[in-house]
Amino acid sequence: MSNTASPIVEGPALARALPSTTVPQFIREAIRRRPDALAMIDAPTGRTITCAALDQQIGRAAAGLAAQGFRPGDTLLICSPNSPEWVVVALAAMAAGGSVSGANPGYTVAELAQQLRDSKARFAFTVPPLLDTVRRAAEQTGCEHFIVAGVAEAGDALPLAGLLTSNGPEPLASADPDTLALLPFSSGTTGVPKGVMLTHRAIVANVCQIVQGSEWPQGMVSLAFLPMFHAMGFVLTTLSGLAAGGTLVTLPRFEPEAFLCAIASQRVTHVIAVPPVMQFLAGHPLVSTFDLSSLQLVGSGGAPMGAALEDRVCARLKCPTVQGYGMTEVGAVLTLVDTRGALRPGSVGQVVPGTQARVVDPATGRDLPRGEAGELWFRGPQLFAGYLGNPQSTAATLTADGWIRTGDIGRIDADGFVFITDRLKELIKVNGESVAPAELEALLMTHPAIADAAVIGRPDEYTGELPVAWVVPRSELDAEVLKAWFAERVASHKRLADVVAVDTIPRNPAGKPLRRVLRARDAERMESVGMS
Repeated sequence: MSNTASPIVEGPALARALPSTTVPQFIREAIRRRPDALAMIDAPTGRTITCAALDQQIGRAAAGLAAQGFRPGDTLLICSPNSPEWVVVALAAMAAGGSVSGANPGYTVAELAQQLRDSKARFAFTVPPLLDTVRRAAEQTGCEHFIVAGVAEAGDALPLAGLLTSNGPEPLASADPDTLALLPFSSGTTGVPKGVMLTHRAIVANVCQIVQGSEWPQGMVSLAFLPMFHAMGFVLTTLSGLAAGGTLVTLPRFEPEAFLCAIASQRVTHVIAVPPVMQFLAGHPLVSTFDLSSLQLVGSGGAPMGAALEDRVCARLKCPTVQGYGMTEVGAVLTLVDTRGALRPGSVGQVVPGTQARVVDPATGRDLPRGEAGELWFRGPQLFAGYLGNPQSTAATLTADGWIRTGDIGRIDADGFVFITDRLKELIKVNGESVAPAELEALLMTHPAIADAAVIGRPDEYTGELPVAWVVPRSELDAEVLKAWFAERVASHKRLADVVAVDTIPRNPAGKPLRRVLRARDAERMESVGMS
């Protein structure tokens, strides 16, 4: 780390030059070094895939995609729960020269259609229960080809087995690491979801930083339950786990008993979770009924959590419990904890190798000294190339000299440990999922009974936050009816927990809602309700 007199904090030097390669080339080279080792175990079925089989399936699926007309520059959208097939198809699409855009399997038709439209995806991969939703969304867009897992026949959709049995040659895709590899959708520091352009170079860089900066032993067994359509689930858990020489245990989603059973039965050693899952691990009685003694490390990200919760999980599971920090726009990770060194409960760790950090006064733009809180800025090779088709938002997030403005308020202590204390950005975090208030407000304003609306996050012990709508009704309003109407049009994590009717929404001179004011009023209201 750099000395405390400098406003710029340096992560450790990279141990070696970052490879100039693509994501599938990088991962396939790693797994080819251990062909007989297990690459993945599917927790629900117990299916296993060796590294050699994974490599072979990636190649066959890439050949199959090319035979179906998938070309360099195309985008394949994946709308599916976590599974080994998610990994195979994603790496195959990249190997064929295209990019991958993961979508939330809980999306409605309208939400999925928007992502298909924005990403210009011509191909989509899904599972049978979601095929109808994908078809209906595709009818509104230019998506032409459907691939579905787990079936022999699927009408106009191509079974994944058909790709895996392709006898064609693997496509000779471009080896240019600066081409687009991954297109997740994120709300960034504010606003509605935007396509985050992550190149092969950026992703490979972040995987190398994670592997170097963490204590992930070869042969570790990690639970891949965080959604792969998120950077944490795909880049941090999946790609970094495979690159480090580990085995992935895939789980479609978090369900308490299935989650604990997977850890116990597969002797999982490493789990990366989000704060609501940490709450579950710290306090739920079900946890004590499973043998979790295989755990060597439990990490948390997606949102900061207090040192007390960290300590409770550590004491209960009897293994190190740490936090990390990142964002979709950097692949996945900016800070993490190396358990070989000092631990600092409540911190999100230290800056990853090859990365710089600084703390900036958001009002003046000047650098702040160690220990003072301001907006966290970072610079490194893992930064994204910009928001798809949105130069204005890109310019608001990336500075001309390559720093990313995170929108999070934090401080860095004398030893280089980073602490997140607040956030400038308006995103609501529900079970680690980012919810953009602007998106929910736009939907509310389509309801004939709503004259004005603002959405805030209300703190919640189990989910982190819950969306709450403050609305100005045009006429008499039934809050439960409005919530039901809203729930039909959004994914489950975006549903309104409460509706508060008011005469006016406080706004600044530019017309933006004063969310801090509303959050303060909401806290007073909840305290009043609790005391009554």
